Amino acid sequence: MLLVAVLLAMLSEPAAAGRRRVVVRRGPYHRTTVVVHTGHPIRRALPAVVVRPARVAVVVPVRAVFLAPVVWTAVAVKLPPRDRLIWEDSEVITEDEEWTDVTLGVNRRGSALYFKLDGKAQLNFAEVVFANGDVRVVDFEDKTRKSGIYSLLDFRDGREVSYVRMIARSKSDETRITLLLDR
Repeated sequence: MLLVAVLLAMLSEPAAAGRRRVVVRRGPYHRTTVVVHTGHPIRRALPAVVVRPARVAVVVPVRAVFLAPVVWTAVAVKLPPRDRLIWEDSEVITEDEEWTDVTLGVNRRGSALYFKLDGKAQLNFAEVVFANGDVRVVDFEDKTRKSGIYSLLDFRDGREVSYVRMIARSKSDETRITLLLDR
């Protein structure tokens, strides 16, 4: 009996020592390179990303015309009154995903886009795609920003926004990115 107990103890030690730590992930991550189309104004090397599928159907224009890029300046703003905001959507990205490609379907006409960060995030670029095929790229230059409300893009002439695509990575456990459209 003693021999059996000693053998079991010897066999169980390597099994316990050989266990590997399992990291639980929130989703099936598939990392790929950022896909940009001909004429995209950002020329630096782009990161590998986890692509999040759009939750709402987005209208992709047949032809994309890239307008001059906008280099973003981080100025915290106050949102307009709630009754002026006609659309809002958000996505939560996590630190373990690293760079994430998020697309939010807007499909509405407005005059300005804002975004709110709840958490800390490093931002690469955003594409604001209009229904007529114009694409305005906002270059964040890989800067890291903390929680706050920021202006993303003004288009005072009132344009129909098809969707917004952002490349970002969370620098906190998780970061909520919320986009808001002003009428």
